Amino acid sequence: MDSVLLLGAVVMLAAILAVRVSVGVGLPSLLLYLLMGVLLGEAGLGIEFEDANVAHALGFAALVLILAEGGLTTQWGEIRPVMKHGVALATVGVAVSVTVMAVGAHYLFGLDWQLAVLLGAVTSPTDAAAVFSVLRRVPLPRQLTGVLEAESGLNDAPTVLLVTLVSTGAALDHGVIGFVGIVLYELALGVAGGLLVGFGGAWVMRRVALPSSGLYPIAVLSLTILAYAGSAALHASGFAAVYTAALVLGNSELPHRTATRSFSEGVAWLAQIGLFVMLGLLVSPGRISLEHVAVAVLAGLLLTVVARPLSVFACSFVGRMDLREQLFVSWAGLRGAVPIVLATIPLADAVPQSTELFDIVFVMVVIYTLLTGPTLPWVARVLGVAHLEEPRDLEVEAAPLERIAADLLQVNITRKSRLHGVEVSELRLPAGVSVSLIVRDGHTMVPDGRTVLRRGDDLLVVTPRKLREATEERLRKVSRSGRVTQWWSDS
Repeated sequence: MDSVLLLGAVVMLAAILAVRVSVGVGLPSLLLYLLMGVLLGEAGLGIEFEDANVAHALGFAALVLILAEGGLTTQWGEIRPVMKHGVALATVGVAVSVTVMAVGAHYLFGLDWQLAVLLGAVTSPTDAAAVFSVLRRVPLPRQLTGVLEAESGLNDAPTVLLVTLVSTGAALDHGVIGFVGIVLYELALGVAGGLLVGFGGAWVMRRVALPSSGLYPIAVLSLTILAYAGSAALHASGFAAVYTAALVLGNSELPHRTATRSFSEGVAWLAQIGLFVMLGLLVSPGRISLEHVAVAVLAGLLLTVVARPLSVFACSFVGRMDLREQLFVSWAGLRGAVPIVLATIPLADAVPQSTELFDIVFVMVVIYTLLTGPTLPWVARVLGVAHLEEPRDLEVEAAPLERIAADLLQVNITRKSRLHGVEVSELRLPAGVSVSLIVRDGHTMVPDGRTVLRRGDDLLVVTPRKLREATEERLRKVSRSGRVTQWWSDS
C-alpha cells in the first residue's frame, strides 16, 4: 500500500510539473500524461491494465468532472452571442464529420460499416482541455474562443449517444428517422434535466447557510454530478445535463463563487491527469503495427483536411465568420482524451476489431495533436485572426467581494499596451468603479487622478458586479487606443 501511495504521489507531482513544460512548448499536457501512462505500463515499469470496462467507467467519470469544470468556469456573456454556432458545430458539424469519415474509412481503408462509423464518431468531437491548453497562448477575438469553447462543451453528448448505439448494434433498430429522433429526444431531455438541477440548485444554495465555506464547492460539484446521474437514469443525455447544469450554476450569484471555481479547476486537473495516465496504461505499444500507424495517419489527414473543414463550412449559415476565421476554427479542432475514451465503448462491448480501432485512435490523437497544437499560434498569425496589436496586453483576473456584490479586477499592463502613459483620470471608468491600488516594481501605491500608468504595472480595480463587463470593455478600449479613446467613447 505504501509503495502504491509513493508511486501515485510521484506521478502526480511529475504530472503537475509537466503542465509547465507543456505550456512552454505549446503542447497540450495530455501528450505528456499519455506518455507517463505508457511508461508505467507493460512497456515500461510493467504495470498491467487491460480492463476495458473499468477504463470505460473511469473515463466517463473523468469526463463528467471535466465538463462540469468547463461549465462552471465559462462566462455566459461571452458564449451567448455564439451559442447558436456552437450548437450547430456540435450537431450538424458532428453529423457531417461522421459521415465523411465513415464513407472514407469504408471505401478507402476497407473497414466494415460498423467500424467505419465508429471511427468517424469517436474522432469527430473536439476536446476542451486540449483546445484551451494551447489557445491560452493565442490572443484571439472573443467570438472565436467562444465558438470553440461552446463546441467543445456540447459535442460530447451527441457523439457518446452515437457511439453507444452503434456499438450495441441498436442504431438502426428504428430506422434512420427513429435514430435521429432518439438522439434529439435524449439531448433535449438532458438539457431540460440540466436546467432543472442548475436553477433549482442555485435557488437552494442561495438560501441554505452551510457551516463551512469549504462545503459550497463540494455541494455545487455534487449538483452537477446529480444532473448527469439523474438524466442518465431517465435515459437522457447525462453529458448534456452536466454541462448545462454547470453552466447555469457557474453563472448564478452563489456564495463563494471563486472558491467553487478554483475547486472545480483542481478537481478537473486531477481527473485529466488520472484519465490520461490510465489511457496510456491501456495501450500496448507492442500491439501497434505499421498498418495501424498508416491507417491513423491517413484517417487523421482525412479528418483534418476534409471532414473538419467541411463540418465548419456547413455550419457557416448560423455565424458571421469570414473565410479566415472558419479556416482557423477548422485547424483548431484539437482532439484529446474524448476520442480515446469513446474508443473504450466498443472495446467494452467487445465489438469485432475494437482493439485495432482503439490503437488507431490513440496513434491518430498523438500524431495530430503534435501537428496542430504547436502550430496554432503560427496559423492564427498567418490567417490574421490573432490580435497582434494587443498580444495579451490586458490580463484580467477577478476575485469576488461577496458582501457588497463587487469584483476585484487585477489588470496587468504589458509592454505593448497603450495604457502606458495614461493618467488614471483619463481611463474614465464607469461611475462607482475605482482604481484602488497600483503595484509597481514590487512596491504598492495608492493612485490619484494624476497618477500615470506604466508598463509592468498591476492595477487593482474595484467594480460593482453589474458594471464589471462595462469596466473591462472600457479598459480594453483604452489599452488598444490609448488616451485618444476619451475623444470617441464615454464607456
